[in-house]
Amino acid sequence: LGFSYDWDRELATTDVEYFRWTQWIFLTLFDTWFDHEQQRGRPIAELPIPHEVAMQGNSAVRQYQDEHRLAYQSDALVNWCPALGTVLANEEVIDGKSERGSHPVVRMPLRQWMLRITAYADRLERDLEGLTWSESIKTMQREWIGRSTGAEVDFFIGSGDNGGSAPTAEAFAAWQQQRSASGFPRKPDSDVLRIYTTRPDTLFGATYMVIAPEHPAVSRLTTPEQQAAVQAYCEQAASKSDRDRMEEKKDKTGVFTGSYAINPINGEQVPVWIADYVLISYGTGAIMAVPAHDTRDWEFAKQFDIPVIEVVARPDSEAADDEPCFTGNGTAINSGTYNGLSTPEFKQRIAADLATAGTGRQAVNYKLRDWLFSRQRFWGEPFPILHEVDADGQPTGAIRGVPESQLPVDLPHLDDYKPHGRPEPPLAKAPDEWLYPVIDGIRYRRETNTMPQWAG
Repeated sequence: LGFSYDWDRELATTDVEYFRWTQWIFLTLFDTWFDHEQQRGRPIAELPIPHEVAMQGNSAVRQYQDEHRLAYQSDALVNWCPALGTVLANEEVIDGKSERGSHPVVRMPLRQWMLRITAYADRLERDLEGLTWSESIKTMQREWIGRSTGAEVDFFIGSGDNGGSAPTAEAFAAWQQQRSASGFPRKPDSDVLRIYTTRPDTLFGATYMVIAPEHPAVSRLTTPEQQAAVQAYCEQAASKSDRDRMEEKKDKTGVFTGSYAINPINGEQVPVWIADYVLISYGTGAIMAVPAHDTRDWEFAKQFDIPVIEVVARPDSEAADDEPCFTGNGTAINSGTYNGLSTPEFKQRIAADLATAGTGRQAVNYKLRDWLFSRQRFWGEPFPILHEVDADGQPTGAIRGVPESQLPVDLPHLDDYKPHGRPEPPLAKAPDEWLYPVIDGIRYRRETNTMPQWAG
């Protein structure tokens, strides 16, 4: 066959001289941000700092830099397996249990390291054109990236002083005035639910909202009367994988929070529900539901007897079919001054109006998600990351990479590295001389999560 091995070039990815370089790669990602104008990574030291951030001091600057790194920490919703003592990829979970050992798996938020691969989404899609692959493979890749264009819109829920029911008209008017003056913020405030939609032209048809069971606003939106029902539903949803929750043929389930949001386009109150067909990992984890023009929303509305308002008329050339709702393009109806506009015209006009009002903006979204890169196993590669601690051993919030001269960071000796059912990694039990290094007179605590098997 003309095929042979050169045994002198044999290697093992567990050798420290090998993973020294994967640790170096991680440090490079940690010290890099993605410049969308130049479409490439640049050193974090070159990240432009907005004047208003710089005026807040070093802590704010550091936080701003950390939010833009290609390797960053996030409170991610993960598949946690207490018996195995680690998070699992979606592919490692089958029917709510681990592929290995068939142990129960629950969904819960954990502080994890992520790789910002979504920053490269446009390049990934664009560069498919230069590949000599079959068109079917390219289509599969495009669907995996899942680029869509639409709008982000803020629905007003108030400050929380309204008892978790409905914000007042006076509060909504004051919010509108404030937004008109300040514009649409980069991050949503606590008094709104931000949604992403590919169909901003159907805003007048939103008859309810849905948030994911893991959405941070669940607790504040849940009224006392709905507390028990909401808690039970969220616990049930935590045992399902994303794949189970997105199953097309399954019956729609949900629970009412007891609260309402105000639609910014017409001032109408819409009830806020919790349902597992909305994922916290896609978009913003909240949607406006338009049952007349979205199949899943229609199924949910029929299940819970929620009103349906048609706002897009079918083209004259398109006869009504057996579909329960019309999801295509048409002409605006029941949409105030926008009536009569075609769908493309309506989308363009309403995006501009939302931007002027400070309640929305045009946006691009992807199905592609950032890569969750943490594991809680002992035998993975240690992250070359240090967390600064104060005299009491408490983190100050400052994070730095291990000096390159100190690579590789090898695993310490542990007498006990078995899982103990809690999210704390085994490396947290390492001896202090390994766990708490001192560099330039500053004491640090090493990162105790480890890299996944993909790192070597």
